[in-house]
Amino acid sequence: MSADTRPRLIETIGHKRLSFREWRGHRPFWGGMLTLLAGIPIMYIPYANLTIGSLTVRMATTAGAGSLIIGVLLVVLGLTMWFQPASRVFAGVAAILLSLVSLVVSNFGAFLIGFLLGLIGGALGVSWAPGKAERSGDDAEEPARKAVAGPVVATHPAPADGPGFGNGLDDLSGTSPTNGTNGRHRAG
Repeated sequence: MSADTRPRLIETIGHKRLSFREWRGHRPFWGGMLTLLAGIPIMYIPYANLTIGSLTVRMATTAGAGSLIIGVLLVVLGLTMWFQPASRVFAGVAAILLSLVSLVVSNFGAFLIGFLLGLIGGALGVSWAPGKAERSGDDAEEPARKAVAGPVVATHPAPADGPGFGNGLDDLSGTSPTNGTNGRHRAG
């Protein structure tokens, strides 16, 4: 194997980058990312210790377990948006609701950071829609089908030999072009 036949590092990175771009395009990537990032401050801040010199300040709330549960669920919902794009609406609505609950449970939604990230990420997850498949060159040349508006008229009218010979087009109901009534019904 010579040096010319091995793929170069730049080509390999470019291929992986294009592959990631394609993967990212088929799912609500940014909605999942923001939802995942919303769970981190909501989980972390209630259990964090802030040390100023020899003074330790604890941000713990009475609902520390609730903060942990909300944070973990937001991370899981963000991953759900990435790996199960069909569940994006459910995951987005659940992320919005959990973000709203975090205002009460987790230090004002982890000081509004997790709250805002969760709201925006959930909204992006709900509003994302899969793109349409690109048309290949063969499909572009195919003529468009015409939509028919109004009644459909047969191109080959029934023979004028009398009623009953027109394959249902001269049914004497007044709607047939072959019986000469032009939409008027016969009286007798």
